[in-house]
Amino acid sequence: MTAPAHDHAARHDPVYDRLSETSEFKELRRRYRGFVFPATVAFLAWYLLYVVASMWAHDFMSQKLVGNINVALVFGLLQFVTTFALAYLYSRYSTAKLDPLARELQESYEANGSNGSTGRAI
Repeated sequence: MTAPAHDHAARHDPVYDRLSETSEFKELRRRYRGFVFPATVAFLAWYLLYVVASMWAHDFMSQKLVGNINVALVFGLLQFVTTFALAYLYSRYSTAKLDPLARELQESYEANGSNGSTGRAI
């Protein structure tokens, strides 16, 4: 017999509860969301533009640019470029803005995880 779902939720580290209430943790979440949400919306809009243009702007998408390379092929290849560009930008953003704060929180967690108290208020 399995344990009810609420029992699983009750079994977590209380140190996480304290950390999640700190201003540093909230700032980390704010910074993360500040990049991820707009980037996701922008990428999905760009992707949907490609799909919609492929379906309803056939004349535009089939225009030849160079030889047999048309607008649709260029847009399709740009989807890959966009994906790698977003991954690169996120890596840089994370390294500069998220990782230092995450390291600080991890150090605080490790310090509080063993005995539950440090000189730092959580």
